[in-house]
Parts: sequence; C-alpha cells; structure tokens
Amino acid sequence: MTSLLLVEDDAVIRESVSLALERYGYRVTTAADGLSGLEAARAGGHDVLLLDVMLPGLDGISLCRRIRETSQVPILMMSARGDGLDIVAGLEGGADDYVVKPVDLPVLVARVRSLLRRATIAQPQPATGQAAARLTFGELSIDTGALEVRRAGQRVELSPTELRLLLEFAAHPGIVLERATLLRTVWDYGWDGDSRVVDLCVQRLRKKIGAERIETVRGFGYKLSVT
Repeated sequence: MTSLLLVEDDAVIRESVSLALERYGYRVTTAADGLSGLEAARAGGHDVLLLDVMLPGLDGISLCRRIRETSQVPILMMSARGDGLDIVAGLEGGADDYVVKPVDLPVLVARVRSLLRRATIAQPQPATGQAAARLTFGELSIDTGALEVRRAGQRVELSPTELRLLLEFAAHPGIVLERATLLRTVWDYGWDGDSRVVDLCVQRLRKKIGAERIETVRGFGYKLSVT
C-alpha cells in the first residue's frame, strides 16, 4: 500500500484530508508540527510527503529544505494563502509541486498520483536484453538504464521530478521545449498550470548539472545544450 506522510497543524484539515486519502487506498501517517514531521520523514517508509507551509516549531519550507538534505522523496507543498512568495520559496526549497488550500481533493489525488508516477519512472528498470543508452552532453552523462547521472564523473543526486525533467530534455536534445509542454509531459498537468513550477525546477536542475547545460529561449521555453 502506498504510504503518505501528511504534516498539517490544523486538526480539522489534517483529519479530513487523511480520511479522504485513505478512501482512495493510501496509508496516511500524520504529524501536527514541523519537528515531529521531520522526525517522521527521517524515519522513512513514505512514498510522498505532503507539507503545509504554515507549521509551528519548524515551518513547512524549512522542513522541506531539511528533508532535502538527506532524501529525494517526492514532496507536495500545501499553501493556505496561495501566496506567491510561499510557493516560490517552497519550490526553491526542493518541493516538486504545490496545491492551494482549501484543498480540492480530486486535484490533490491527481498531484499525488503524478508524483508517484515520476518516482516509478525514476527507478532503474530490469534488463530486457536491449543495451541501455548512455547519453553524453559535454561533461554530463546519463545512463538511461541505471538512471544514473554523472557530471565530470561525479554522481549527481536528483529528485524524481528533476530526473524526469532531465530525461525529457535528453530525449529532445537541442530542441526547444515549451513550459506548457513540460507541464504536460513531466508534471502530468492536463490543464494549463503554473509555469513557475517548471522555471524553479529548471533552476534547481541547473545547479546540479551546470547552468550552461540548459539554455533559456526567451518567449518559448528551454532546451538542452548538446555542445
């Protein structure tokens, strides 16, 4: 059974969201503050983390950053106000996506399922008899079978979303990919979403693989540099 960790200080929201997710077949563990959420996250065993932004003890954004120091587990932030600064800070801190409260349950479940699909894609696949491709772009190499990324020989640790984004770029080297296209293919958005999610994930990816490796094409999107 898929396990979710929900860190939410509002008891009513925590209970209602937890019960709703359980009806969808998820096993839900809850925490009421940032410090207990950090302890639960470090204990492991969770497939997706749902973190409220406004938490006592340790706020959700700081909690996200602390988790990212040791784990690449998918993280979904929940912002009560839909405040742009909160959203940007959460995504910069390592979150994969966000929802705005009050939470629309079908949207929340769709985002969780999308995160789980990305995490599945990010798992090495069993050998099928076909040689896996090793793609090389300058000092960057991608083993598409083992799903290992190296820069100048050093392994690069990527979250499932960052890896899925890089694989999408690597599948279309030198081709400009629009933000709307990336929202559909990487984030599984079936509708127009917030392009900041793409921009900030690209920003995080650049820090890990080299800023020059992903080029911005103003007014259009991004492309992977092949030189």
